[in-house]
Amino acid sequence: MRDSQDFQTFAADYRDRFPDDVLSVSTPLADGQEITAIVEALSRDGRAPMLCFDQVPGSDVPVATNVFASRDRIARILGTDHANLHAEYQRRANTPITPVLVEDGPVTEVVTEGDAVDLANLPMLRHFDSDRGPYVTNAIIVASDPETGIANLSYHRSMRHAQNALATSLHSRGHLWRMYQAAQERGKPLPVAMVIGSHPLFMLAASARVAYGVDERAVAGALMGAPLQMIATPCHGIGVPAAAEIVLEGHLDPEAHVAEGPFGEFSGYSSDRSTNTLFNVTAILRKRAPWLVDVVGGATDEHLNLARLPREAEMYEKLKARFPSVTGLHYPTSGTHFHCYVRLKQSRPGEARQVMLGLLGWDPYLKTVIAVDDDVDVTQDSQVLWALATHFQPHRDMFTIDGLPGSPLDPSSTADGTTSRLALDATRGPDFHGIRATLSAQAQAKAQTILRQLAGARS
Repeated sequence: MRDSQDFQTFAADYRDRFPDDVLSVSTPLADGQEITAIVEALSRDGRAPMLCFDQVPGSDVPVATNVFASRDRIARILGTDHANLHAEYQRRANTPITPVLVEDGPVTEVVTEGDAVDLANLPMLRHFDSDRGPYVTNAIIVASDPETGIANLSYHRSMRHAQNALATSLHSRGHLWRMYQAAQERGKPLPVAMVIGSHPLFMLAASARVAYGVDERAVAGALMGAPLQMIATPCHGIGVPAAAEIVLEGHLDPEAHVAEGPFGEFSGYSSDRSTNTLFNVTAILRKRAPWLVDVVGGATDEHLNLARLPREAEMYEKLKARFPSVTGLHYPTSGTHFHCYVRLKQSRPGEARQVMLGLLGWDPYLKTVIAVDDDVDVTQDSQVLWALATHFQPHRDMFTIDGLPGSPLDPSSTADGTTSRLALDATRGPDFHGIRATLSAQAQAKAQTILRQLAGARS
């Protein structure tokens, strides 16, 4: 990809290099829900192109979406292929590059402050009929620890509350929640900035799984292969991408609670679980001609990939370091964030159980893990289910753990947010008797030749 930290430059370059993987829609849409409907229709056909819309109600600027729906596209952005996606992500993410401040950038072309702030024209879409209203679905909040100055990036759904305020949810209970609680204890607001649209690798870095005190802006630089160029916001001096499309600056109120949700979440349900947090906006920075870089919510490939790729990469690296027999890991779309398939060449009895225990202990979102043999393609639900059907005996090949912290957005979790977890061993085991039916390479190649000839004759 061209060496640029600008989304619009990325989009133009990607369209030039992979025109078949970008779909532009000039037909005016009647509602943001039609974007979701188009994404779902394409997904049913096995397609996941990047989408560009010229006219969508709720946005007076062009809309780009579905960027992260394809793992192959994410791999291209990272300069690798699907097979090496996890390894390349971890290789880059593990070598952070300190960001640099610059005096100005495209996002400072238009700056509005104080009483002139009006969010009425902030582009936001309603992706589901069950949503409370239009939302910013790709809102990346940047907040700095008041003691260390190290920043955190995290995604938080946000909807318009007033002329100069948004209602948001800090539902992840992650590092931003920790900063917010510390601000509450001090009785002071928490200064933050919200990035709405930036280079895909900055957006991917905002989903990075890092320890508290690790600055994801340095991870963004690592993914891009160059320091993230930042400008300081006018009031609080928070470092945000100089090439961002839109940035809001302000503070999270330590006491106010405002109505927010329901919103179509990754579980496939519209969730009204929320911290009901108020974001007071004191400045708007934007390009003169910005785009709305949208993330389709709900249980879509885009929404799930954006969060699960860093999780998969981290879990695979951890497992591989401890268990060299692990050869693959996949979080399927069908399981939202709650299922994982792990593939291994089991070297001794019980190893699959040990691997699954590691996964269930490391990843708080996981509820079900299925272990399979190395000849099973974990990216295909049908193959994993076949392994479960032919190798698994419930009385001996499963175990459960309960009372563990889970996702606050899991509609089946208990009132205190705990969940139980299930491990299913669908490996063959040492006493398995059976020979898998196979086809010769020659027969498969001849079949492909015949099918290509038939397809050519029809056209």
